[in-house]
Amino acid sequence: SLRLDKLATALGMGVLMWTLLALGFQQEVLQIMDTHGTLFTFTSPADGSHQSGESPISAVLLHHIGKIAEIMIFLIGAMTMVELIDLHKGFEVIRGWIATRNKRKLLWITGILAFVLSAIIDNLTTTIVLISILRKLVPSREERIWYVALIITAANAGGAWSPIGDVTTTMLWIGGKLTTEALIAHVGLPSLVCFVVPYVLATRRRIFQGELHTDADQPATQFSLLQSSKPMLFSGLLLILFVPVFKTLTHLPPYAGMMLSLSILWGIATYLPTGEKEIIGQNSMYSPFKALAKIEMSSILFFLGILLAIAAFETVAIDGMSMLRYGAEKLSTAIPNQNVIAVLLGVISAIIDNVPLVAAAMGMYTMPPDSAMWHFIAYTAGTGGSLLVVGSAAGVAAMGMEKIDFIWYLRNITLLSLAGYLAGCAVFILF
Repeated sequence: SLRLDKLATALGMGVLMWTLLALGFQQEVLQIMDTHGTLFTFTSPADGSHQSGESPISAVLLHHIGKIAEIMIFLIGAMTMVELIDLHKGFEVIRGWIATRNKRKLLWITGILAFVLSAIIDNLTTTIVLISILRKLVPSREERIWYVALIITAANAGGAWSPIGDVTTTMLWIGGKLTTEALIAHVGLPSLVCFVVPYVLATRRRIFQGELHTDADQPATQFSLLQSSKPMLFSGLLLILFVPVFKTLTHLPPYAGMMLSLSILWGIATYLPTGEKEIIGQNSMYSPFKALAKIEMSSILFFLGILLAIAAFETVAIDGMSMLRYGAEKLSTAIPNQNVIAVLLGVISAIIDNVPLVAAAMGMYTMPPDSAMWHFIAYTAGTGGSLLVVGSAAGVAAMGMEKIDFIWYLRNITLLSLAGYLAGCAVFILF
């Protein structure tokens, strides 16, 4: 209602929470805890940090900023690579793979593409790309929004089993909570079930029966490609997939691999001929600098504010433990079953952004890497947002692009998504 972008409120919240934390610490109203579990007060720090001239709270904040920067640098690299592929019309190649007019076949083709692509280029980008393709294949908006709504479910399911498919799984991966191999092994099947169940149920709907009717019977292959389109698409996707391999081989942080992949793709984009006469250098319409300028810095700054706010919760100490850890103890007392907690987190993520939920969970729980709880949180937080159209970044993007009504989605898609979500939860618990 205020028409104020969420990045402004997120940044303001993050900084104000640290301001209150600093003031409370100076007035000895609050204790703080560092990442090693050491308690500090303003007058009697637990180490010699005052003598060294550095405030304990500054040292803790610097540590959290470093961890947040890892995520931000990774996302900047990933977004730039996707924009580079799009700049060279790489995603137009995918449109050429869709040649059917059968509604049911089109549903499954777009769903499978959403599930697979979202594991590589993230669920938000996949949704935007496929909506752009569907606009050319399905002229009727009344028909198209059904495909788009189900793509949200497929894209979110596909992003959950890949460390680079969703911001939340990327956070867990960079935070050392899970490894690529274990995530795929434990979350891959539940995510596949979460995608398949809604699509099987949807194929029975009348809207997906019969053939598509278009105003102009144009071949699906009539679209413009550059000489560089296919090389940029395949090299870009391979370089993004190289990032988890790089981390496994070198044990360096994921953002290092992403920066290496970006540098290689940047070089390819600089020297690869497009087949069109153009100005060489930064002023070229296909220059990598154009792609860099198109990335959504508002989303990056939103994550900065949100993660700063969660870090403030993690820093405040209550009864000798982090506030988040204290909350986890209380939650475990009220709900002893961790599987139930994870399922509820997924449902809540349809209402509250899953980024702060996962960030809070990372501060609340101290399970070892690759424990079942981390894998279950990756699944539920990644797929639970499909229950409402506003529950995920993919859903919000689709809602804006196609003007999908909240109540329409609730009536027609929510039960399908819920069936897939719960089926995936059951598969995860059983297997």
